[in-house]
Amino acid sequence: MFEQLGLIGCGLIGGSFALALKRARLVKRVVGYSKSPSTTDRARQLGVIDVAAPSALLAVSGADLVLVAVPVGASEQTFKAIRHGITEQMLVMDVGSTKGDVIEAARRGLQDQFSSFVPAHPIAGKEVSGVEHAEATLFEGRQVVLTPVKATLRSNVQRANQLWSGIGAKVVTMTPEAHDSAFAAVSHLPHLLAFAFTNAIASDPQGQRFLELAGPGFRDFTRIAASDPAMWRDVLLANREQVLSHSRAFREALAQIEAMMAAGNAQALEDSIASASRARSQWRPGAGAATD
Repeated sequence: MFEQLGLIGCGLIGGSFALALKRARLVKRVVGYSKSPSTTDRARQLGVIDVAAPSALLAVSGADLVLVAVPVGASEQTFKAIRHGITEQMLVMDVGSTKGDVIEAARRGLQDQFSSFVPAHPIAGKEVSGVEHAEATLFEGRQVVLTPVKATLRSNVQRANQLWSGIGAKVVTMTPEAHDSAFAAVSHLPHLLAFAFTNAIASDPQGQRFLELAGPGFRDFTRIAASDPAMWRDVLLANREQVLSHSRAFREALAQIEAMMAAGNAQALEDSIASASRARSQWRPGAGAATD
């Protein structure tokens, strides 16, 4: 059990983490800080945190566990803000959807205390954000990817593994590079496509009429287009090289199908659809590598 969680960012993921730890009795006290005082106050009212701290540094003071749950673009600034409150005995983690950039931000921000940091990415969430939507069960049965580097304390990696497992998550360990490439393909690119497709429909002169006729297919394909804009701006920019690489591969695959349609090649088109159908039918969440 941890004595105190210093929670930086009292939103959906950070709030759910705090509630999950409380439910599992893995922490005695939660001190939280958010950039918006109203968010921190709301988190306290909902019982997500026990004490609202006036600064990120004061939130980690006296903690033995720290979770940085802020947009990836704010990582370095946050790590710098808490650096002088971090000790070798603390376990420090993040929840960012990209890892290479966050690790470098932590290296610059935490400096001598970088070894206490275990990069983490819980594959859980909703298309809605905010502490009001936090759930103690959010991570149950979901994968959490840890991406430790050479400087990371092995003892902290073990503690992180045990902690996430203790709230029902399935822990996977990957290199930061493998993580960012994989999630560019299975998470970041799908979000990019959903954003672009929804914008294209909305900007069409008949867009409103199209939306009135939309059914389950549109709902399923565009669900993630309702995700938090600031968070996904940061993710797409942070992992842009990997996302753009997978985007080019997608455009090539799309061009091939378009060519089949233009040529009226029914058999080739059916074969391509059948191949995609088989691949999707065989997929199971959590089978093998981490998935979103």
